[in-house]
Order: sequence, then structure tokens, then C-alpha cells
Amino acid sequence: MSPSQRLRQIALAIILTWGWQRAVIAMAAGALSVLALAPFNLFPVLFVTFPVLVWLIDGAGGGRYGGVPTAALTGYWFGLGYFVPGLYWIGYAFFVDADMFAWLTPFAVLGLPAYLSIFTAIGFALARLLWTKNATRVLALAASLTISEWLRGHALTGFPWNAFGYALSEPLPLAQTASLIGLWGMTFLTVAIFASPATLIDRTADRRLQWRVPAAAVALLVAMGIFGAIRLSLHPTTMVSGAKLRLMQPNLQQDAKFNYAAKAEVMKTYLALSDRASGPQSTGVRDATILIWPESAFPFFLTREADAMAQIADLLPKGTVLITGSVRAPDLPRGTPITRAYNSIYVIDHDGSVLAVYDKLHLVPFGEFLPYQALMEKLGFEQLTRVRGGFIPGTVRHALTVPSAPPALPLICYEAIFPGEVAGRNERPGWIVNLTNDGWFGISTGPYQHLEQSRMRAIELGLPLVRSANTGVSAVIDPVGRTVASLGLGIEGILDANLPAAIPPTVYARVGDAPAALLVAVAVLLAVRRRVGKRQP
Repeated sequence: MSPSQRLRQIALAIILTWGWQRAVIAMAAGALSVLALAPFNLFPVLFVTFPVLVWLIDGAGGGRYGGVPTAALTGYWFGLGYFVPGLYWIGYAFFVDADMFAWLTPFAVLGLPAYLSIFTAIGFALARLLWTKNATRVLALAASLTISEWLRGHALTGFPWNAFGYALSEPLPLAQTASLIGLWGMTFLTVAIFASPATLIDRTADRRLQWRVPAAAVALLVAMGIFGAIRLSLHPTTMVSGAKLRLMQPNLQQDAKFNYAAKAEVMKTYLALSDRASGPQSTGVRDATILIWPESAFPFFLTREADAMAQIADLLPKGTVLITGSVRAPDLPRGTPITRAYNSIYVIDHDGSVLAVYDKLHLVPFGEFLPYQALMEKLGFEQLTRVRGGFIPGTVRHALTVPSAPPALPLICYEAIFPGEVAGRNERPGWIVNLTNDGWFGISTGPYQHLEQSRMRAIELGLPLVRSANTGVSAVIDPVGRTVASLGLGIEGILDANLPAAIPPTVYARVGDAPAALLVAVAVLLAVRRRVGKRQP
């Protein structure tokens, strides 16, 4: 039996499966697809798993209503297989305050994937509606999953974590295409390229024609690599004159970061670590013009603790500023009880004065607020941060003015996974500062995925990324995605680096998701034309 005959035999077996066997195959394909993401980055595995999706949808045509319900159910099983192993680390957060939240772990580890899989089901159903019997069906699947992934990234505040486009974030040359088409365009190309081998089983008069679509997909992948290599060579890393960074990674346990009684211990750790010498010639914090601490750095309202502000002022030499995360109390009349707060970033000068503030816009559901907050609290529920009433969302994203450096675009925690929110049109910052606390998720794949997604924002916009994390991974990344310096996961330490300079605005920075929308529209039109043409006498 020839390889092509063997492949067709395997494909037919998948196409003809039904019931629980179909569900198992779909979930297995989803689980294996996670290997394409950080920290594994084994993207060639998708050449195996995505053709399986095409064949499963081929086989769905035998069901009722054109196979749409069957395709949707298949997509749901694939999504469940993809999201459970891809997001298992969320369960770690429920053991930070185990007495209160540990019992919710199964609901989080299975419940969130169960919800996210609905969007994958929508993508498969839409693909089946556009389905054809030739290679156009690969484009139908790519367009449909791009639409459903976009919906996942926007519905109910959105959660585009581990979108399929991140499979092409490594190697770095392949990721450069994001500067043209953004994450959603990368998602379209990922599905189209890796699903293409499914067409090898299609019947054609000339067997050599069977290879046209996979060959075109590989050629596109090579072209992306060549484009990326050229772009990397045209943009060597350059530095902003006079901007010297020091990132402090304390690696504190979560119970210390949210316990007021640990105030003295937290400040002692921060101050000592920030002024630690990094080498024989180092003079500690005096080497830096910008000191950066991570998200929610303190178990108290920083600007309401005069002694803490005084300690910071004593730490900072003249000409050095601190960028730090902190909860911020709302502006209320003196004596008014504080029941809610902002998750914020402060820029603090050497004399202890606050130069700029940013309040987080995109809050984390169930982490920083509850849907239907008042009702849920009456029923006895709390979000993980246990802030009564939930955090208050900010009102506008704006660049932070930072002395000795260009204006910085602030992103707190998972705000960095939303491409549309950082592609601002009103002002062009010089760099992205991302403060986060991935300590909720322990030593797992989650922080690596978070770093990978944050880096994609740098590539999309042509802006360097400076990422300070409590437990890691802290990193300085240049505007084309090169890692200039990094501090690994679960390590206490400091990271000294110069600030990379931005490059001119990318195509994506100028036009946003328009190229991705065009790709999807063309693919849908081709699929519709094929279906309509097939029905003509």
C-alpha cells in the first residue's frame, strides 16, 4: 500500500467515525494541538491535528440539517480537548486561599474550557454551512475559526488566551507576519496552512494536483519565514539614550502580597532587592533611571502609607523614578470607608511625588470582579482577590509620562493579551510597560503562555516591551520580539537592561484588523461562490 493510499485509509476511518469515537478523536486532536503553544512551541504537530478537523467535518455531512449540529458538537469536543490541558494552570489560583476557594477548582478547570468550547463549536458549525467538496473547504474552516476566535476574544469582556494564531509565534521569523495582519490574521493563516494536508485525499484526475494546496501552504510558511528574517535584519536592536532599566522580581508568595500584616516584610524585601548590586561594577539602584516593580506590589494602599512613600523616596536617587503596581483608593471625602479600589500603576519621582497614574481598564472576571457582582455577593460568592464589590475599572487608556524615557503604554496583567486594546490611534508611545502577577499560577505553562502573548503585542505594534512579574517571567523585549534580557520563572532577583527603541509604526499599528478582515471576507466569498456554483445546473 502506497503512503497516499494509507493516508486515505486513515482519513476515511476518521470521516466515518460516529458517537463517542468521534468525540475521542476530536478531543485528542485538541489536546495534541496544545503542544504548538508555549513553552513547547512544537507547531508542526498542527500538520497532524488540523487535517483531522477537516476530515471530521467532512464526515459530519451524514447527519441531520446538513451536518451542522454534528459539526458543532465535534467542534465542542475539540475545544474541550484544547482548553483543558491548555488552561489547567488556572486551578493553581484556587489554592492560594485554599480554605475559601479550593472546592471551586474543578469548576474552574473544567467550567472555563466548557464555556470557551462553545466558540469553537460555533466555528465548526459555520464552517459546515460554508463547506465544499474541494480545497476551498480549508479556507472555509480558516475563516470560520477566525471569526469564532474573534468572538471569543470579545464576548462577555473577552478571553482570547491561546488563540490559534499563537502557534506561529515561534520561531521568531514566522511571528513577524503579525506586524502586518495581527493576531486574527495569524489565526487565519495558522488554520489554513496546517489544515491543508487534508486535501491530499481529494479525488483528482491528476494525482500530482493533490499536492498543490499543501505545497502552496508550505511555500507560504517559507515566505513568512523569509519575510521575518528580512524584517529582523532590517531592525537591529537599538537603545534609547540615557534610559537604564532595573526590574525587581521579588518572587513573593501570594499570601504575603495580600496580607497587611506582611507590610514590613514586603517593603524590606523590595528595598533590599532593588538596591542589590548586580556585578562587581554595580552601584545598585543608582545605575538605573527607571526602577520597575510588578503588579499589585503592596498589601496596602501605597499613597496612604506615608512611611512606605518615605522609604521609596529614600531608595530612589535623584534622576531615578519608580514604576510600580498598587491598589489605589478612590478619591473620597476624608473619613469615608473604602470598600472598592482600582488596580493601578504609579510613576513615582525620587522625592516621593506621584508623576502619573493609570487605572486598569480590562478587569479579570472572577479574579477582580464578579458578573452580577451584587447578586453573586448576596449568594455568598467572592472573587479571588476578595475585594468587596470588586475592583473599579479605569476609564481610559493613556500613555504614562516617564522622565528620561519616551511615553509608556501601560498594560496590567492580562490586558496584554488583547490586541485591539493596545493598538491605539491617538498617540504613539515609545514602549509598552506590562506589570503582572503570575504568582497565582505557580510553576506551570501559564506564565510562559502569558509572556508569549505579551511579546506578540510588541511585534504587532513595533514597540519594545518591558515586563515586570512578581514570580516571572520578567523580560525586556525589543520591537521585533527579540528577548534582550529575562529573568526566569520562580526566581528572586533583579534584571538590569537598557530600554530598546521603538521602530516606525507597523502596518497593523496603522490599520488594525482590516487585513485580517479582508482575508476572512475573501475566503468566505470563495466558499460561498463554490457552493452556489455547485448548485447551478
